[in-house]
Amino acid sequence: MESIMIEPHLDICVDENDIISGAKEIVKHLRPSWPSDQLLYKVFTNGISNKLVGIWYANNYNKMVLVRVYGHKTDLLIDRQEEIRNIRILHKAGHTHSIYATFNNGLAYEFVEGYTLTVETVREIDVYKLVAKRMAEMHLLQPTSDVSEDTPVIWQKTEKFMRLMPKQFDDVDKQIKFEKLIKPHDTLVYEYKILKDNLSQLASPVVFCHNDLLLTNILYNQKENKVTFIDFEYAAYNIQAFDIANHFAEFAGVENPDFSLYPDEELQKSWLRIYLETYKNTSEISEEDVTELYKQVNQFVLLAHFFWGCWALIQSQYSLIEFDFLEYAALRLNEYFRKKQANHMSDNGIRNI
Repeated sequence: MESIMIEPHLDICVDENDIISGAKEIVKHLRPSWPSDQLLYKVFTNGISNKLVGIWYANNYNKMVLVRVYGHKTDLLIDRQEEIRNIRILHKAGHTHSIYATFNNGLAYEFVEGYTLTVETVREIDVYKLVAKRMAEMHLLQPTSDVSEDTPVIWQKTEKFMRLMPKQFDDVDKQIKFEKLIKPHDTLVYEYKILKDNLSQLASPVVFCHNDLLLTNILYNQKENKVTFIDFEYAAYNIQAFDIANHFAEFAGVENPDFSLYPDEELQKSWLRIYLETYKNTSEISEEDVTELYKQVNQFVLLAHFFWGCWALIQSQYSLIEFDFLEYAALRLNEYFRKKQANHMSDNGIRNI
């Protein structure tokens, strides 16, 4: 592979509680010709892992520099060097924005024009056609030769999360809520073992995945009829059906997720056919191929809910962002148990859905 340009690193640490001043300081280094007395900013509030602010100057909104400050203790969850490497590779392949610079607790990167998807737009065929094709194109990338393609990241990552997630809280009120909302740790360990044993039987290929394709990580540019994926914190080789299932689960939204919005069989199969046409590079996709992938996806959605439930428990202990992570963990884990029952997954194996 050709060499990839490495962006500068700024020895600056941005205060999470004063990100505007910190972001302006970053931009002064990157854009010294910009008039410092005319700098404007916008704080983006739809992220729940990091803090993000855009800086530009009068009448130059599209030249905005985005400054992302990593959330407190998120290095426990995310390999930041791997994330930056993935963005470089994906930008070179034409999939996403460029990085302007890294700094001690974040990165500055290119503004990409477009609107983040909503629970309404993600269901529109003109939009999900673009998303399905783009995901297939990403799954066909082979950005590294040093990673075994039969080693999905999901099992190692979930097991790490389970080691990190709290078993109790020092705060009395939080502990009471924790005991009320979340099943005992031993129960979750048992459930994970069953999940891994059952899902490992499904022959879904290992491909290069986004692994966190929620609605706010997809930018839709209607004028150019294209979508761009952003935020590659969890990108890695993983199981194809997991990446798709995880995206389908995100049809529910994040702030107040409504899991009744999970796409029905008709929408899923339409999406999956479009995906397979690009992934297999043919318009001759059989109904059997679509149905097989549909079945795999609707088993792996269990793992998506379980995974992000564990993630949210860790965030509930460490994150400084104002978001009820404990409530969100309960929502995801409850949906796992509900779908497990609906999918007829027993402790002895998977029945057909």
